[in-house]
Formats: sequence, structure tokens, C-alpha cells
Amino acid sequence: MPDCPEDRQHTGFGAAPDINSISAVTLATHDMARAVRFYRSLGFSLRYGGEDSAFTSFYVGSSYLNLIGQPKDRQWSWWGRVIFYVSDVDALYERAMAENLGPDSTPRDAEWGERYFHLTDPDGHELSFAKPLASPP
Repeated sequence: MPDCPEDRQHTGFGAAPDINSISAVTLATHDMARAVRFYRSLGFSLRYGGEDSAFTSFYVGSSYLNLIGQPKDRQWSWWGRVIFYVSDVDALYERAMAENLGPDSTPRDAEWGERYFHLTDPDGHELSFAKPLASPP
């Protein structure tokens, strides 16, 4: 990553170390069993935990998607979306349809160079499943 004068100005310590990747994203759930079944039905592979656990982790390439149980009275508002790169957007869409998961959109090619579709998990977290296009539309 190039050295940025603005970064040095804000930190006072010179260039910051490179931030290379996201290790994990953790999403809250009111119903761990339901959430685990949802992600497993999409093909996520369980790393740790499960339907009866307070904390569950799934493999996502070299990263992880974590779920943490929260009490029913704990509410959250819209926070953003998690975007997962997949090998075949259309095949995952068909799988989601076959599992009656009700995707929010059909796959489409976006002007920024990805094919994607959106899906909302049972706790209201927005998910996007995408793949870079060989050449943008």
C-alpha cells in the first residue's frame, strides 16, 4: 500500500502497517438453530459450534463467518451488508430458491463489474453473493 501523507499526519507515527484482509465477520442472531440451518442450507461449512451453541463459526475461504447468540430483546438496525465471493452466482441463487430462502433479487450484472444477488438472513442481515465479471458490462 502506498505511503499516504494524510495517514502520517493523523497518526503521528509514520506509515501504518498494511491491513491485508478481514479474518471474520460476526453477526448476531436471536435463534442460533435457525441461523445455522440457514447458512448450512446455502452450503457454508461448519467450523465450530452448531445449532445448540452460543457461538458458531463457518469457513468462508480463508476467512470465517461467525454467529453469536443474543437475547430476543436485543435489537439492531441496518448496519450494512456482507458480500461473499462465490464461484457460481447463478448456481447459488438456484440453490437458495430450491431451499425456499427467498432471495431479495435475481442475479444481475452490475456496472461496477460483478454479477450478484442479494439475500436477507432470518435475523435481517443483508447478504450479497457475487463474482467478478470477466469484462464489465
